[in-house]
Amino acid sequence: MNAIDPSLTAKAGQEEPVGDLIARALAEAGVTHAFGVISIHNMPILDAILRQNRIKFVPARGEAGAMNMADAFARVSKSLGVCITSTGTAAGNAAGSQVEALTAGSPVLHITTQIDTPWMDRDRAAIHDVPRQPDMLKAVSKAYYRIWDANGCIPVMQAAMSAALSAPAGPVSLEIPVDVQRMPARIPARIGKPLLNRIIPDATQLDLLADMIRKARRPMLWLGGGAKDAGEAASALVARGVCTVSSTNGRAVVSEDHPHNLGAFNMTPEAQAIYDACDLMIVAGSRLRGNETRNNAMRLGKPLVQIDADASQGGRNYPTDLFVHGDARLALEGLLARLTAKLDTDARFADSVAAARKKGEERLRAGLKPYEPIVDVLRDRVMKKALPWVRDVTISNSTFGNRYVCFAQPHLGVHALGGGIGMGTAMGIGASFAAPDRKTITLLGDGGTQVNLGEFATAVENQSEIIFVLMNDQAYGVIANIQDAQYANRQAYCRLLTPDFELYAESLGLQHVRINDAAAFETEFDAALTRPGPTLIEVDMIAIGPFAERFGGPPAGAAGGSK
Repeated sequence: MNAIDPSLTAKAGQEEPVGDLIARALAEAGVTHAFGVISIHNMPILDAILRQNRIKFVPARGEAGAMNMADAFARVSKSLGVCITSTGTAAGNAAGSQVEALTAGSPVLHITTQIDTPWMDRDRAAIHDVPRQPDMLKAVSKAYYRIWDANGCIPVMQAAMSAALSAPAGPVSLEIPVDVQRMPARIPARIGKPLLNRIIPDATQLDLLADMIRKARRPMLWLGGGAKDAGEAASALVARGVCTVSSTNGRAVVSEDHPHNLGAFNMTPEAQAIYDACDLMIVAGSRLRGNETRNNAMRLGKPLVQIDADASQGGRNYPTDLFVHGDARLALEGLLARLTAKLDTDARFADSVAAARKKGEERLRAGLKPYEPIVDVLRDRVMKKALPWVRDVTISNSTFGNRYVCFAQPHLGVHALGGGIGMGTAMGIGASFAAPDRKTITLLGDGGTQVNLGEFATAVENQSEIIFVLMNDQAYGVIANIQDAQYANRQAYCRLLTPDFELYAESLGLQHVRINDAAAFETEFDAALTRPGPTLIEVDMIAIGPFAERFGGPPAGAAGGSK
């Protein structure tokens, strides 16, 4: 008979290694999945996760992919994502993907390691030593913590998890030296859950804003990613007469099929006309990023009010007439409590919003030929079946994925918000673990796919419920278009040696389908929806041809150039 693992029967007041206590604290906090790459420096933690068997650890093929998986898992599950890496190069590998989590405000806990404490921060050339690793981690994190000794293990863990989850949410780095992971630590009487701290807006400011809304005839609500959990309150405001528009990260906070929701068609000529007619614009949880405001050249409605949990964002990109420091959901709920059931707003203005949305969709659709059959299937299935919709930076996402394909709930939309290419494959895998009861749909390009090609093996190994839709034009298509439009057709460095994805998929045991005719997509996609495990649907864009309207990035003058 096998001996019982003492870590499974350890009780309060007894001691166990810090690595065991870290695994225990994560499980007590409700963590069900963690993503990472095993190393000698994180083995005490991962061995404890294995023995305790309360958390599923997903071994990625690289730390960059692991961080993308944790990020997407956090977004779709609306909970804490966890990435576990090793020290030095491994933590550096995750840094680029952590920038994406920071940009998107994803609550991710990055548990990384350090060399033994006697040599730490001393530049003594110990293996895996990076003397200024904390500086690197601080640059890509909302907050940074280090566990110096066993006694501070649980309190520091609690601080790190709470910081990641509290608005404005974001990735938090936690360093744990490898010798500390092995030190004995006392098990507390109870390991509490992390606290999600919400900033309560000032009542006087809400009174003032409510009065501004009552006087407005054409009020507009701009919703960003910081308002993702404010859907009920935002929808109630729209029902009372406020129209809405969103950033790409704030889509579906109000239902995307609501006639008074302009959605992410936020830079069209019709949208500008609406902003010009608007007599009050309230921006909730959005940074008003340059690529969605033409580098702040768009004229927004006046007066302009901004609501944000991060006070430093107030007036950063546009001057505000009122800044409300507070959690977006609490602020919108506070406004509802101060307003009547129906506002005296201009019905013609609401009609103009519906007309602008329709015009934007018609204009976009006119440029989709010959890909309308593919886009129609994606638009229908993603919305009706409430499927996660994950997108890499690809010409197809810029053309239709970010605006035209609607999704059912804000947490089901995941894209590389910071514009970094190659994150979609791993993001799709992370999202699929958060929604195992349905297929996750992931839109990729051949260029970005090659950045994290190895993560397809992670999907197969875990039989992830995912459909990868790979749009293959054998190039960085958007770069080629930009070079044609802005660099006198001098195409350079954008044509790619692309692998045979069918052969690669066969080597992994990954289901693969190649589409040479857009009309065949529906049958193959619906078959993949019912087929267990992952499927790669490769759309041969060389055979099908280019989009009717070529996407060449934002205007060079307005956006300061494009990458």
